Amino acid sequence: MQDQTGDRKTMLEKTFDPAACEARLYTQWEKSGLFEAHPEASGDAYSIMFPPPNVTGTLHFGHALDFVLQDILIRWKRLEGANVLWQPGTDHAGIATQMVVERVLDKEGISRKEMGREKFVERVWEWKEQSGGQIIRQLRTLGASADWGRERFTMDDGLSRAVRDVFVTLYQQGLIYRAKRLVNWDPAFRSAISDLEVENKETKGSMWYLRYPVEGGGTIVVGTTRPETMLGDTAVAVHPEDERYTALIGQYVTLPLTGRRIPIVADTYSDPEKGSGAVKITPGHDFNDFEVGKRHDLPMPNILDEAAAIWLDEIASELRDIDGLSSIAFVRSLEGIDRLEARKRIVEELERLEHIEKIEPHTLQVPYAERGGAIVEPRLTEQWYCDAATLAQPAIKPSKTAAYASSRSNGRTPILPGCAISSPGASAVSSGGGIVFPHGTALKIVFLLHAVKKRLLNRLVRSLAQK
Repeated sequence: MQDQTGDRKTMLEKTFDPAACEARLYTQWEKSGLFEAHPEASGDAYSIMFPPPNVTGTLHFGHALDFVLQDILIRWKRLEGANVLWQPGTDHAGIATQMVVERVLDKEGISRKEMGREKFVERVWEWKEQSGGQIIRQLRTLGASADWGRERFTMDDGLSRAVRDVFVTLYQQGLIYRAKRLVNWDPAFRSAISDLEVENKETKGSMWYLRYPVEGGGTIVVGTTRPETMLGDTAVAVHPEDERYTALIGQYVTLPLTGRRIPIVADTYSDPEKGSGAVKITPGHDFNDFEVGKRHDLPMPNILDEAAAIWLDEIASELRDIDGLSSIAFVRSLEGIDRLEARKRIVEELERLEHIEKIEPHTLQVPYAERGGAIVEPRLTEQWYCDAATLAQPAIKPSKTAAYASSRSNGRTPILPGCAISSPGASAVSSGGGIVFPHGTALKIVFLLHAVKKRLLNRLVRSLAQK
């Protein structure tokens, strides 16, 4: 097409094709330094740090929403003249990365255990260099205006050193401590995992009702969905007001198979309306039983190793041979056997000895590791914890004030200046020095802050160990 002077004009396409211009414009913006932060420049400081996406992942809608909202805030503040930094970075995603690399090794016919730790870690780093940038490339395609020259990785030397410094400081302040407690244990990856990484699935199983002989005569019946854990029982609990068992409180039973002697204790955890009303207590392998064990100062032996196979070291000295009741040889034959196979053998032996009163179909929630799919085992291990309850205290008072204000503000909750629970997204709707949250949010924050007790730090410690 030509105009009246004879010059050629470029025709506009009928429909806009973003792919034809976005990559070119993004490259121009980045080369011109529009995304770069300059700490020495004028203007109020404003920064957002990436919630670091996993290097194993690809961009999903959650990432897209989160990073677009951050980008809006960053660009808005730049236009206002603020001194802006949008700090990019990625996370090492320990278990997810291990899974991916192990799958690669399986295709090559190589075992992680045969390789050894050092060689395996080298392969993990190789894989990170090859594949770790996928989600960053997607964010660039999305148009994220982060300062990419400052991109960091959670296992970088500088970041690991900073984490160690903070760890030591918090330990010296008594805010980080080591304790032996029950954790969600993934026997496939041999690692503690958080509650968020556990998926409970409804499963059809069985409830076994077992007869435990009471010293002096008679038996008491307990129900269990995991007969293999009876090896680690340290008590039988009954409700203090359950008249059926009042006379038995303080007496002892002898465990079938092991011959171990354990007490009958009174505890409100036992529900008289549920099952037989008597509960076997295995503090080393059940979260509720762990609390009962603490209340009654019970032993807490482990009877499963890191791979969820039978382990007898902590009960071996208590094993006894009792005719028709227990056999050291049988219990020894279970050592090293997977928990599910051990369950079958234990049930068969209990049936042979006639210590099973009945078996009923039972639907239960079975915890699975979200990533690897293994059945999660509550396991007593020594781990590092953070005293999150103490760290939450500075945020509790302002959140209580906000919750009170919510009841007087027709559904809008102003958070007072200095409140530690503000967020970049909330800043976008700030007005007059106070941030406005939807009705009820502050009340939820107060509840969550009071519910905070401890935070497991095993991932952090493992990452530091790798450095």
